[in-house]
Amino acid sequence: MLASRTIAAAAAVTAAALYAGTGTAVAATAHSNGKANRLSVAAAAASRFDDGSFETPLAPAGSFQTYAAAQSIGPWRVTTGSVDLIGAGYWQAAEGDQSVDLNGTSPGAVAQTFTTTPGTKYTVTYSLAGNPGTPPVVKTGKVLVDGQDFQDFSFDITGKSSTNMGYVTRQLTFVARNPTTTLTFASTTANSARGPVIDDVLVQPCPPCPSC
Repeated sequence: MLASRTIAAAAAVTAAALYAGTGTAVAATAHSNGKANRLSVAAAAASRFDDGSFETPLAPAGSFQTYAAAQSIGPWRVTTGSVDLIGAGYWQAAEGDQSVDLNGTSPGAVAQTFTTTPGTKYTVTYSLAGNPGTPPVVKTGKVLVDGQDFQDFSFDITGKSSTNMGYVTRQLTFVARNPTTTLTFASTTANSARGPVIDDVLVQPCPPCPSC
């Protein structure tokens, strides 16, 4: 997992050194001084993207801890439903020791708000798997940037197990619109306590075109 995978960009991008994403949004400017002031306050309250591998807090080893809407998991917050923070040894992690099942007792979502530079393109990468316990065989979900659906995802658990989760890497890009951006991972796997599994999330500024 990615407890704090910070990628240092050039000194000119210090405050925006690491973030995550996939999709494309358009940069927007403040329409008034009042809005600009509100954005400045929001930026000051946020910090760089962190703990993309869900290493804090520690969940019980060989077990999991369920978090409901409005509760926090380190820099992440649960925005809807509930999710399970999976402890070391419960099943294979993509990076580090812990991961998140986006279905706790119901489909849930986790979000993190972090600083960005308006007009800058960012790349989000993450590892995707599914709770191998029981059906549904195909787990589904989506990634949102500032509430906008940027990427739908699905994962088939056929042939997978707790020791062979079969993680795949997914990627998306977005253009920051404001000094802060909110990245959300949400389950769309209904009627189940076993959903898609997310780990190793990384957000970073994209190199100048045509590299990105």
